[in-house]
Amino acid sequence: MRHGKKFPHLGRKSGHRKYMLANMACSLIEHKAINTTLTKAKALKLFIEPIITKSKTDSTHNRRIVFRYLRDKHAVNELFREISVKIGDRPGGYTRVIKLGNRLGDNASMALIELVDYNDSYKVDKPEKRRRRRRKSSQNQTDDSVAAVEPVTDDATAEVATYEEPTVEESSSEEPAAEEPAAEEPAAEKENPKENDGDTPNNEEEKVDNNKKPE
Repeated sequence: MRHGKKFPHLGRKSGHRKYMLANMACSLIEHKAINTTLTKAKALKLFIEPIITKSKTDSTHNRRIVFRYLRDKHAVNELFREISVKIGDRPGGYTRVIKLGNRLGDNASMALIELVDYNDSYKVDKPEKRRRRRRKSSQNQTDDSVAAVEPVTDDATAEVATYEEPTVEESSSEEPAAEEPAAEEPAAEKENPKENDGDTPNNEEEKVDNNKKPE
């Protein structure tokens, strides 16, 4: 009975299974992504992730341990020189399994297994960086707009000041105009003599009459 034996056997004996997983791991290190069945992809994920963790510390002992599993010196060199540098800050989860549907021949479920840090089109960190850039650009634009508005307000206040100055002069020039009614009073006095001129003929007639009385 298979009590406690939960690792995938993949329909192969132990020797065949180890060589097959080593070959798939070398292909994944070289191409960064491979297509295979879903069951093999999950088995490869369990096989290669401890090996990638070993590659974070570059030492002779770790290189020998990794070479015992991969059996390919070119894959070991690329793993320790390139991949370990790029994934050094990641605490785990170096690979991703994506389902691709069923295969036409035997209807087997297919999947894509890839290294997470080498797929730029599927990263989730990019939108956050774009949002941060937009916020910074908006703050810079507001600062620029405030700097551009300040000289405009100064010019406007200067124009208002220059426009108000002549209004004060006009008010001073209008003060003598308020005194003009006093100058118009003699004109009214001149009209009265005209009325007196109209009365003068009557006075002359009276004088004439007075002259006639003594006769």
